[in-house]
Amino acid sequence: MINKENFKLSIIIPCYNEKDTIEIILKRIIQNLKNYKFLNYEILIVDDCSKDGTIQILKKLGNDNKIVIYFHDKNLGKGAAIQTALKNLTGDIVIIQDADLEYDPSDYDKLLTPFFEANADVVYGSRFLGGGKYSRVHFFWHYLANKILTFICNLFTNLNLTDMETGYKVFKSSALKSISLKEKTFSFEPEVTIKLSKKKFKFFEVPITYNGRSYDEGKKIGLKDAFIALKTIILYSLIG
Repeated sequence: MINKENFKLSIIIPCYNEKDTIEIILKRIIQNLKNYKFLNYEILIVDDCSKDGTIQILKKLGNDNKIVIYFHDKNLGKGAAIQTALKNLTGDIVIIQDADLEYDPSDYDKLLTPFFEANADVVYGSRFLGGGKYSRVHFFWHYLANKILTFICNLFTNLNLTDMETGYKVFKSSALKSISLKEKTFSFEPEVTIKLSKKKFKFFEVPITYNGRSYDEGKKIGLKDAFIALKTIILYSLIG
């Protein structure tokens, strides 16, 4: 059981072409951590070779000793960014935080509670449980693809998740470091789920707020990622 009064939180932010949101999400994270008195934390930002000016913004943040920034020389994908951060983090609990504004750091308290009260190993923030402040409604086909992928993942893992593809995934760092991650793209989501489920770690879900972007607003995940995720589910379910 992790002690609520004495733990270190690591927040991983994979970042690619988010010049309009990266400073805003950082301010929201830091303000939220002050509100909940999470004094011992680190923020690990991994820029995945942005081309829109994000790098220049990040380089101006180098004077904060709680924020560590890594830069990829070429665009590799979300999974690769997480792997870079994972090699360097020092916290007891790890939160994956997207660099856009779709996920609200005010949900950190809900995401962390199962670690303190139920000895959770893994907590997923579900957009479909209800109970968040709000959830933006659009993209029926994304919703359907997500439900199909979650259903198939549940078949292979014998879990009962409602939102396998959620961007809010939280782990004991010891659990996350116990597996070898290979996927460099958005296929990180099914890979980490399957590999941790095979180790019989304790999964929890909590409801979260969601303000999903449109493609005009910068959303990156698309239909081809759904097919890649399906392939990933089958691959790691069969070979581990």
